[in-house]
This record gives sequence, C-alpha cells and structure tokens, in this order.
Amino acid sequence: MTLLDVDDITVRFGGLAAVSELSLSVPAGIIMGIIGPNGAGKTTLFNVIAGIQAPTAGRVTLAGRDVTSMPPHRRARRGLARTFQRLEVFGTLTVRENILVAADARRRWERGVSPRAVADELLERTRLSEVASATVDALPTGTQRLVELARALAAGPKLLLLDEASSGLSSYDSDRISALLRELVDSDGLTIVLVEHDMPFVMGLSDRVAMLDHGRLVAQGTPAEIQEMPAVQEAYLGVRR
Repeated sequence: MTLLDVDDITVRFGGLAAVSELSLSVPAGIIMGIIGPNGAGKTTLFNVIAGIQAPTAGRVTLAGRDVTSMPPHRRARRGLARTFQRLEVFGTLTVRENILVAADARRRWERGVSPRAVADELLERTRLSEVASATVDALPTGTQRLVELARALAAGPKLLLLDEASSGLSSYDSDRISALLRELVDSDGLTIVLVEHDMPFVMGLSDRVAMLDHGRLVAQGTPAEIQEMPAVQEAYLGVRR
C-alpha cells in the first residue's frame, strides 16, 4: 500500500523552479532516502509534504487523502511528523518536557492517550531515561537529535520526515539512531522518508533511494541500484562516463 504520493509537484520562487514536475510514491512500512547535491530541492520537497510550503502546482496525497491545501497541524493529526536540518528543540525545557509537549498535543485528537505513558515509553526506547530531567541545551548534539526524534514520535506518526538526521553526529550516535529507525519500521510499521548527505548512512539504512537534481527526480531504486547509476557516481564520486 502506498502511504505517500507526490504528484507533479512544482514550486517556483519568482523565476526559479526549486522543484519541477516531481512525482514520487512511498509505500507504507519502508525507509525512503532522498539524496542530491545542495540546491537539488530536497528540503523544499519536505516543506511541501509537511504543509509548510504551498506548491505552485501538483498534489500531495497522504494515506489516500488529498492534503495539498491542508495546514501542517491537520497533517499532524493525519499521522505526519518531521524533524529539521537545524535542530528545533525547546532548549530551556527538559528532555521529558520536550516529549510531553508533543504527547499532550496528540491527546487532543487521539482518545485514550496518556502523555506520561508515551513519554516514559519513548525515553526508554531512545535510551534517554538517564537524562530525562536534564535541560536540553546542556546536552551534546547527538543527544539533542534523539530528543527531537523522540518528540516527533510522541505525536504517533504513520509517516516521519527526517531532514539530515545524522548531521553533526559521531559514528556512535549515527549507528544508534540508525538502529532505532530500523526498529521503528520493522517492528512498528512506521514509514520514514529521510533527506541525507551522509551517503553511508542513507545507503545502509534505506530500502529505496531517490535522487534529486535541479528540482527534478533523476534516479530511483534500491541502494545498490542507485550507487551503480552514472548520474549518482558523477554527482557524489566524481566519476564520469
């Protein structure tokens, strides 16, 4: 079953087409990696999917529902959550309080949700229990990334958009997040779409990979297939054929 469909999306800023006639389908229960050089349109595409940027043309469908004109908070209620390339955490709040913010909001549209129970489960699952009472600003970048991820998960998403989830992380923290994301997909059926510049991270984690360049989809396939494509080798490895 397809969870997310992006159909002929175009985004123009004046005379510049940041995204041009882009179509992409994401089946439920997989990790889809999106790669591409700087300026390829990756974050713009994420903003369209999340409802932060209105497309000039095209349509976004989530779980069979056209959400193109739907504001971000209504998409969240339909099961979409995201993180950002630049960390967006409540720095003066504790780790637990960050998670509770999202869990409490979820209670407004999902009956029977206990924010405390959600926070306890996610603190354990993300291995943040030991720093639950710590102020987020005092924590290292890798831990803050986990806090942002846990807060997104507290909203109970079906689709999770991750923008540069491994940015600024040590290899240990990257492995830690990678293992958690794989578990969420394989055990919980979550669908993840991630934008990444870290090629080993995205290729090792994704089930399918799509490459954008100049706002267009230029390649799509399994990680192994993508790495063999001339366009990808030229863009990332400097190989010309």
